[in-house]
Formats: sequence, C-alpha cells, structure tokens
Amino acid sequence: MKFLSNAERPAMGDNLQYHIQCKNGDIEKYVLLPGDPGRVDLIADEWDEKKFVASNREYRTFTGKIGGVPLSACSTGIGGPSSAIAVEELAELGADTFIRVGTCGAIRDGIKCGDLIICSGAVRYDGASEEYVDIAYPAVANHEIIFALIQACKKLGLTYHVGISCSTATFHCGQSRQGFNGYTQSFIDTRIKDLQKAGVLNFEMEAATILTLSGIYGLRAGGIFVVVADRNNNTFEYKGIDDSVKAANEAVKILASWDKEN
Repeated sequence: MKFLSNAERPAMGDNLQYHIQCKNGDIEKYVLLPGDPGRVDLIADEWDEKKFVASNREYRTFTGKIGGVPLSACSTGIGGPSSAIAVEELAELGADTFIRVGTCGAIRDGIKCGDLIICSGAVRYDGASEEYVDIAYPAVANHEIIFALIQACKKLGLTYHVGISCSTATFHCGQSRQGFNGYTQSFIDTRIKDLQKAGVLNFEMEAATILTLSGIYGLRAGGIFVVVADRNNNTFEYKGIDDSVKAANEAVKILASWDKEN
C-alpha cells in the first residue's frame, strides 16, 4: 500500500491514520484497549453489533454497539511505545474515553490468579510517558471510569481489588525477573519489596502510558487487569480473561448512562 503524506503526523484522505489504519467515522468515543490483538475479537463477540475495521501490525480494531452504546476496541500491542501510538491516533479520530483491558502479575498478598485489579494510578516505569512530560507528573485514572469498573464488577459478582499498578518497559528485568542466563542487577532484586512497601498491587506494561497521555490531553482513561501471575507464590494461571472483558464492556454501558445524564 502506498502511503503518501506529511512526516509530522502521517494521515491520508478521511484522516486515515498510518499505524492503526482507521479513518474518520471508524472509531467511537468509548474505546477498549487490550494489548493482545486476539482479545479484540473476544471483546467484540459480546457486543450486539460488531464491524471489523482494520488490522495492521499490532493494531486490530472493531467498532460496534452494546446495549445501544456505540464503542470500539483496538489492540495496543505490548508496552508503552505502541500504546502511545494507539492513543494518539485514536484520539485524532474522536476517541476520548479509554479503558485498558489487560493481564498482570500481582505482588500483594491476598490477590490470587483470576482476580481482577482496577487501576487507580500507575508507577511510571513504562519508558514512554517520560517522552511526553516530566516523570513527576502523575499517571492517574479517571474517577468516573474507576467507579464504573467497580460497579460493573459488583454487578457481575467478580472478585476485584482497587489500587496502584506499576507499568514497566520490560517483562523480565523490569518486573524483577532475571534476564537470560540469570542476568540481574541490584534493583531487580529489590524492586518488588520496594513497591510492596509503597502499596503497589501489580505489574503490567501499558497503563502508565495510557493514563499519562489521557491526563495531558484532557481525555478519560482507566484500566482493569486480570491477574495471571501471583509473584508472591510463584504461580502462573492464564484464566479469568472473560471476566475482565465482561467487566470492561459493562463499564462502558455504565459510563454511557452517566454521560447521558450529565
């Protein structure tokens, strides 16, 4: 495909965005952001109406309706850099409310694999948000999204926790795992303990970027993660994905009803 545009913010006719390959009219204001492209299909399968929009690189996009509410879902791939691109291009097309739907590793006692964590804010080890604003700027979730996710979990009878996440730029050393051949550094050995003392609940890789960009651009963002790794007990169980999807979809309906009232 030939893409002839300017280099500042590449876009073609109808505002077609270079990376996500979506254009004007493709994206609704509410957007769910899983990392895994395959999870976009799981999200859209729950909708009353769905339309495949585009799939390019790590970005797979559907748009549709659930309970009469128009919404979209677009995968971000892994990590802050690709998530920043998704938020930039989706916002260009009119999106203003983002909910990250992901997986995570819990570091606090009492949180088990399959539980859900609702993100109220994030430690900015993501490696991308600092390219936008000083590291002292907070990565904070929008309060309406936090409340909507809580209400959704309660309605669905799901086990959830609310608190601060730690977004890292890498899955291994950044999350206190040894690198190849046992590679380690002193911070790798102490990071979990330090974060636990500060009350942080979990590791993941995208929230800090999404929350920071939404904050500086005046957008709304939040996140819900299913725990697949219990770092305290060294267990890994890939389960509960459907629960996070159901909670996120339900939260969009709740948000839309509040927005209508306001």
